[in-house]
Amino acid sequence: MRKQLVESVAEINVVILTGKALETFQIFYTPNVVMQEIDNENIFGKGDSLLRQQEFFSNITSFNEAEVKSVSLAENRRVVKWFQHYKRKKWEERKFHQVGVQQRQRREMTHEKFYYGSSVYSPK
Repeated sequence: MRKQLVESVAEINVVILTGKALETFQIFYTPNVVMQEIDNENIFGKGDSLLRQQEFFSNITSFNEAEVKSVSLAENRRVVKWFQHYKRKKWEERKFHQVGVQQRQRREMTHEKFYYGSSVYSPK
């Protein structure tokens, strides 16, 4: 079980790091997934979650960096700390750390919640 979880975590992180984050929905999410950012309302279902992610990525004008900083694994849960640096159409350039907490059933995610600060990068 642990070996499968480690392999699944590595697989999804590679897909994300190669710029194919939206493709993860087809492979790694259950139809009834629940997603949430910070304390915002839950988004229920793969369809609505995918629409929200498509909207997010369509507004990125430059994606400069993404790096997995750490991974913690438990039986049906994984926690991944990311560093991200990007610019969006309506926001300033952003550099920040994000933590994603995922509950899983086999290799698919049933619940995912993101925690992050509001760090904004201002070049000097």
